[in-house]
Amino acid sequence: MIQFILKGILRDKNRSLLPVIIVALGVTLTVFLSGYLAGVFQDIIHQNARFETGHVKIMSRSYADNKEQLPIDLALLDVDQLQESLEKSYPKVEWVKRIKFGGLLDLADEQGNTKGQGPASVMAVSLFSKESQEAERLNIKQALVSGEIPSKNGEVLIAHDFSEKLDIEIGDEITYVGSTMYGSMAFQNFIVSGTVHFGTAGFDRGAVVMDISDAQTLLDMDNGATEILGYFESGQYESEKAFEITNEFNQKHAASEDEFAPEMFSLEQQNNLGDMLAYSNYMSQIIVIVLIFAMSVVLWNTGLLGGLRRYKEYGIRLALGESKGSIYRKSIIEAILIGGMGSIIGTILGLLATYYMQEIGVDISDLMPQSSMMIPSTLRAKMIPSQFYIGFIPGVFAMVLGNMLSGLGIYKRQTAHLFKELEV
Repeated sequence: MIQFILKGILRDKNRSLLPVIIVALGVTLTVFLSGYLAGVFQDIIHQNARFETGHVKIMSRSYADNKEQLPIDLALLDVDQLQESLEKSYPKVEWVKRIKFGGLLDLADEQGNTKGQGPASVMAVSLFSKESQEAERLNIKQALVSGEIPSKNGEVLIAHDFSEKLDIEIGDEITYVGSTMYGSMAFQNFIVSGTVHFGTAGFDRGAVVMDISDAQTLLDMDNGATEILGYFESGQYESEKAFEITNEFNQKHAASEDEFAPEMFSLEQQNNLGDMLAYSNYMSQIIVIVLIFAMSVVLWNTGLLGGLRRYKEYGIRLALGESKGSIYRKSIIEAILIGGMGSIIGTILGLLATYYMQEIGVDISDLMPQSSMMIPSTLRAKMIPSQFYIGFIPGVFAMVLGNMLSGLGIYKRQTAHLFKELEV
């Protein structure tokens, strides 16, 4: 019977083509939007990982307890050896060193007198290493407003708004005033090689980016760093993997009572991001449910109207002696087949669109002439397991429900009225 009904669907395009197209479009939209929403929430996590938390982060125990104060005197030492050990133990994780600290920037005039001053928040990363991906990870090239990325020691990038405030131009010499990790005064001259737009007021008011080797010399922090960040090979945060690596690493150092012993934290253990992940998943589920409900109403109406338009056909079949129950059952089976065909087509199209957005994305940099380090210039989606079945909820069940409701009219047909209808 199913084979017979399927042949009828395939041969009668007027009866099946439009419903299949509508179901396929509705399912494609549902599948793609669920993946796009997952990508939006993933971007929020990705931004935090790029600038602040990494997928996992290692700090000294004392530094972790006071990290809001950026206490460089509690930084990790012998980080080169620690990084080598991490690369051997976890080869599929990229480990990078960073130093974050604050100080005062001073701009002198031609006579050597102070022309302008301002507090600065400095982030030191590996800019010169050919193996490092820090410049790409931090989106520095796209965020450049003027000048170029530092190519040698003694060059720095500063926030564009900060440079305009102090009237700093490319090539000007600025002086950093602060303290080393041992508490002594630190003075160092740097050349401004470029300006960048960060995209947040806090950073744009006074942020500086320099190479980590300059920061280590400036702060008397030879072979030291305030933190070591780990990034998974896939580029995406994987909660189970991060939890496993964190537990394994911390167990190795659990016996040490040294306050400067390294301690690892997963992304979810930092900055309340665990709660944010849970909230984003919760909100994503709510939005997807609303989408499914909206598409279900559309496809339910499609099935309902399709059944109503076939009342004359049902009348002829009843007149030929087919039972009402047989017609009703066949209409439901037909709805399942049409819904299934449209759902399969729609799911494939939705997954392809999501995969394209995940791997290539849509570049919106032309729409944002003031590109920034914080805001990604490419819109991306994320493929999630639920996309493989979520489209069948509106595609099949709503379609079947619409046909079931419209099919109830079959039982109300009176044979005595059939010939009058057929005469018309």
